[in-house]
Amino acid sequence: MLQLQFDSIYEANPGPKWQKLFNTHWPAYKAWFQSKGLANHPDLKTCQEELVRYMPELLPTYEKLCELAGNDLVAHRFLTGWQPPAYITGCSQAVSVDEPQLVRNYDYHPHLSEGTLLNSAWNGKHVIAVGDCLMGVVDGMNSAGLVASLTFGGRKVVGKGFGIPFILRYVLEFCNNVDEAVEKLRNIPSHMAYNIMVLDKTGAYKMLQIAPDHEVKVTDMKVSTNHQGTPDWPAHANFSKTLLREKFLNELLAKPKQSNEEIAQAFLNSPLFNRQYSDGFGTIYTSVYHPAKGSMLLRWEGETLQQSFDTFEEGKTLITYNEYVPTAAVTQTQWEPKMPEVAEAESENYWAEYGKAWASGNPTQLALQVAKTISQAMGVAENENMQKVLQMFTAETKKRGQVPWEMLADMWASIGKGYYEERK
Repeated sequence: MLQLQFDSIYEANPGPKWQKLFNTHWPAYKAWFQSKGLANHPDLKTCQEELVRYMPELLPTYEKLCELAGNDLVAHRFLTGWQPPAYITGCSQAVSVDEPQLVRNYDYHPHLSEGTLLNSAWNGKHVIAVGDCLMGVVDGMNSAGLVASLTFGGRKVVGKGFGIPFILRYVLEFCNNVDEAVEKLRNIPSHMAYNIMVLDKTGAYKMLQIAPDHEVKVTDMKVSTNHQGTPDWPAHANFSKTLLREKFLNELLAKPKQSNEEIAQAFLNSPLFNRQYSDGFGTIYTSVYHPAKGSMLLRWEGETLQQSFDTFEEGKTLITYNEYVPTAAVTQTQWEPKMPEVAEAESENYWAEYGKAWASGNPTQLALQVAKTISQAMGVAENENMQKVLQMFTAETKKRGQVPWEMLADMWASIGKGYYEERK
């Protein structure tokens, strides 16, 4: 049985409550942060210089958090947000503008979520946000009436930049509206690809496609799932059903007289709601933001947590995640797009093992299982070159203490290429 306790916490300025969060979650974050080994691992001075360069207003908050974190210099590097290891999530989101609302599903593994809803005022504005990386935000709203939320961009590319939760924290701390948020997001590098939705209390909104290998693209799209334009990672696109979810959301918003509540309710059903928790890809929560009212909800099946800037109650909410799908709760669809020319081995079995390895406390064993699943499915398990790849993969996994996801992606691409060439 998978469970996660959501803690609603109010602390205007960083203090003992944040310090308790740090002490609780830092051991796991530290292991993850150090999993990237020595490659592309900037020192503390470099990380702090990048923070000052791109988000200087955040420096006093950063220094206070470092003080609360103690003398651990690894923590000080981590809290800059610069160059974290690669990670992926799922997620869907949509905005309505007549009565401004942003709804999103956060898809991940429950054991990899902090489960923290923090109401803070670190830099003047109050911010209610679901936390990540101790300092960061995966979705949230500030007292000026600005909402920001992310979905993974569905691409393997990794470059130099900040982890996106740190960027969203900065946006909510210092921006008042969509125009200001877009300006900041244009100029702060993200180390991976993400789709960022920003909405303010006037109903103004933008969806930005951010990646380290291209300029920020600012769009008027009201929905985002897990791709940017044409999906360029077929295995992930098919497993996550990103095209199906995007089409479903666009059709949902296009229906006449569709209420905000009906839109929000749709996020609790298929195809938006994902139940593959033990595989690392399940819907952890649905968040609903109403910036004009200064209120928000976290929603689960059979459970709702409502909070606002006027009335914020501290407390704990224990959520149990159920992979069983009641027939009546499923919204059926007749259309399920697939990326063309995807080998049979790019299957849910592969991504299931990937998710399990990502969430496992024994990554080496499961990482090998994942890699072997790929090679066996492709019929190249006994290939001499494949054996060398597996040896490198095993060594890197042991060194990092975590599944090297980008090596899996590259291995998948190279094996798949050979698979197609053999069948021409």
